[in-house]
Amino acid sequence: MSTTNPLRAYIAVTAAYWAFMLSDGALRMLVLLHFNTLGFTPIQLAYLFLLYEIAGIVTNLAAGWLAARFGLAATLYGGMALQIAALAALAQMDPAWGLTASVIFVMAVQGVSGVAKDLAKMSSKSAVKLLAPDHGGGLFRWVAALTGSKNAVKGLGFFLGAALLAMAGFQAAVWGMAGVLAVILAAVVLFLPTGLPGRMKGADTWAGWRSGDPRINRLSLARMFLFGARDVWFVVGIPVYFQAVLSDGTAEGRREAFFLIGGFLALWIIAYGAVQALAPRILGARALPEGDMVRMAVLWAGWLVPIPFVLAGATWLAGAPADWLTTTLIGGLMLFGFVFAVNSSVHSYLILAFGAADRITRDVGFYYMANAAGRLIGTLLSGLSFQLGGLTLCLTVAGVMALASWLAARQLSSV
Repeated sequence: MSTTNPLRAYIAVTAAYWAFMLSDGALRMLVLLHFNTLGFTPIQLAYLFLLYEIAGIVTNLAAGWLAARFGLAATLYGGMALQIAALAALAQMDPAWGLTASVIFVMAVQGVSGVAKDLAKMSSKSAVKLLAPDHGGGLFRWVAALTGSKNAVKGLGFFLGAALLAMAGFQAAVWGMAGVLAVILAAVVLFLPTGLPGRMKGADTWAGWRSGDPRINRLSLARMFLFGARDVWFVVGIPVYFQAVLSDGTAEGRREAFFLIGGFLALWIIAYGAVQALAPRILGARALPEGDMVRMAVLWAGWLVPIPFVLAGATWLAGAPADWLTTTLIGGLMLFGFVFAVNSSVHSYLILAFGAADRITRDVGFYYMANAAGRLIGTLLSGLSFQLGGLTLCLTVAGVMALASWLAARQLSSV
């Protein structure tokens, strides 16, 4: 692939991805906290995000095919435009609607947002494979920088969403985000340099959506369980638990809880992104052979497993909310985030290292389909396990998912 300025193209793609992920994080926090305040149960809150994740599974397969036919720039623009449409639609929701109508409407809008997110993600990640220098560990450094910075920005989005909800209210916050994202889309269209890849050979049909490389298929399985392990506690369990602990039920108490919950989740995501960006230095892996990177993937997957089980044991022993438990949860989940971030960064490198340049959008699309499937499973289990067994069950299920991810990663060594 040729482009007049690969670095300029990389910066433009990264800036577009940043803007998108800021709105994505803010929207998730807005929806979660707003509808929890309206009295939705944990499982109903999980339902709101199910179509978002289902859409991601389908989109990642279709996005690879679309990008191969029409180019990565087209799918990037399409993702941002759909997010603007989703925000504008969500602003039309009427508080007078019944519970069933509200759930169905928000699910549908979240589904559109899910399509948008995975179009933007696949476009950005695939572009890195084609833009990054092929020497001196350039691919690992560029993908780590994109992924890490994206998650830091998404973390800011979590705090932004909570702050906007507290200060401006739901509808005004959604309209404001739609307007800002529209301006950014116009700027990206104007300034993205020419040369971002267009139609690729060998990807004109839906056939071959599943990779013929067993390494990609096994890595995708490990990725699915890895993100399931995070979302089991992250999507519903921890936010609802902390809102119950931190809010005194008054309007002022709810606003303070919004800031605290949004702040914690933002800090978690920002720290997670920072660790991802620093992963090449943490691992000393700027120029490690591919086989050594596979061994890193197995090692770090194993280190993640005990953390959620220990936290589940702490919540079971406490029996009820307590200051020491809150401190333990915050510290333990930050440690989980550190190990999780290194795992995620190694996976993001390996999928691009394993993927063939002439079908990179298809391989990345399949990999992120597995990512979305993990989030879907984690989202559903987050609401279900919290409703059935509280935070203890959420964290126990997270441990089981982390164990499954380690077992799948171990299979990479046998390929």
